[in-house]
Amino acid sequence: MTASDVASVRAASAARRSWQADALEAAMWLAAVTGIAFMVASGALNTVTVVDWWNTLGRAIGIVAAVMMMTQVLLASRAPWVERVIGHDRAIAKHTRLGKAAIILMFVHLVLMTATNASYDDRSFLGQLLTWPDYGWFMLFAQIAAVSFLIVILTSLAAVRLRWRYERWHAVHLLVYVGVAFAVPHQFLEGSTFVSNGPAWWFWAALWTLSIGSFLMFRLARPALLASRHGLTVAAVDTSADGWVSVTMSGRDLSRLRAQSGQFFLWRFLSPGLRWQSHPYSLSAASGDGLRITVKASGDGSASLAAVPVGTRVIFEGPLGVFTHSRRAKSALLLVSAGIGITPVRSMLEAVEPGDDCTVVVRVRSRAEAPLLDEVEALAADRGVTLHVLEGARGETWGTADSPATISQFAADPSATDVYVCGPPAWAAGVAADALAAGVAPEAIHREEFGW
Repeated sequence: MTASDVASVRAASAARRSWQADALEAAMWLAAVTGIAFMVASGALNTVTVVDWWNTLGRAIGIVAAVMMMTQVLLASRAPWVERVIGHDRAIAKHTRLGKAAIILMFVHLVLMTATNASYDDRSFLGQLLTWPDYGWFMLFAQIAAVSFLIVILTSLAAVRLRWRYERWHAVHLLVYVGVAFAVPHQFLEGSTFVSNGPAWWFWAALWTLSIGSFLMFRLARPALLASRHGLTVAAVDTSADGWVSVTMSGRDLSRLRAQSGQFFLWRFLSPGLRWQSHPYSLSAASGDGLRITVKASGDGSASLAAVPVGTRVIFEGPLGVFTHSRRAKSALLLVSAGIGITPVRSMLEAVEPGDDCTVVVRVRSRAEAPLLDEVEALAADRGVTLHVLEGARGETWGTADSPATISQFAADPSATDVYVCGPPAWAAGVAADALAAGVAPEAIHREEFGW
């Protein structure tokens, strides 16, 4: 296959991924519109009073909020077909945005339904809230769901989030799934749109089955299956003087994971202090029946890795992410890294084919503080890759004070180049902005963030 053919195939793949991502988002709104159409077909517009109209609006908002919540759960399920289309970081970002909007809409739904039913029965708003459990256990569950969502939205405020450790914040936010589980029954047992309409009931059941089923399958069942199948354990732990930790793991038939260079896993080490924590770390090497991660001790979880005993069992989810060669859209390749961002870049170098037009730029404060740089240099030399090491203090550009950097310095034709960027978020955003300004196509700029 000629270089022109390769470029055409990559461009077609990029276009296909773009419309698939658009289709995924459109499916959410189509589901919401279909749910409201079922509501209208059930006679919801046969309103007489202003209170009836507010009640109908409350029902419609509830349907939209529920669809958004279904989508949120699906995006967090780590279903492979979702991950392949939009990538893990975009899925989680959309999950977060949709979750906040869904919770707000659910409270609007609660207020409108409580106020209108209070008007129908000549009760106060508070009296109606206290009366909801009399409608059945499912309405009590719905109120428990509301309390769960309220706790989640309050602890999402920046003032709280910045003070809490990630582990505590994450544990509290698992209440989202408690809230979803407790909210679902009243939609089938009290929601007039779905209770008496057979097609509408099955439509709603299918949506929730897809959403919750994907979550249970890929967040719970699949990790347990992978742990049993591969028996992953810690084989070696190597530390450096400046705080970098490399953990090598061994297991059975790891090639069946089909992990691609540049991808990451969510790792849970079953040792004291770590067994209840799950952290995303990119592969720094993968060969045969071994997987290696290299981590900077920047938090409680990563700092504890240096003390993980050899033989510790490892539970994992993945492979995840689209920071891979398979996402390339152009003929040339530019890999740019800083700090621990060198980890997936080192991994991607393993998969560079002979003759590939590839350039690597590594931004380091000093060679002594650069993890894996010796391995990157060896791989670059072996594969004929051009390597630039920018060493020194931070400057006004994404390069160093002594060596200012722009994408145009390293890409002969930015419009024909894929740029992969991995490093600190603010720095990576600067590289991406420079790439866009230099003429790199938006679909050819690749970066993933693992922040919370």
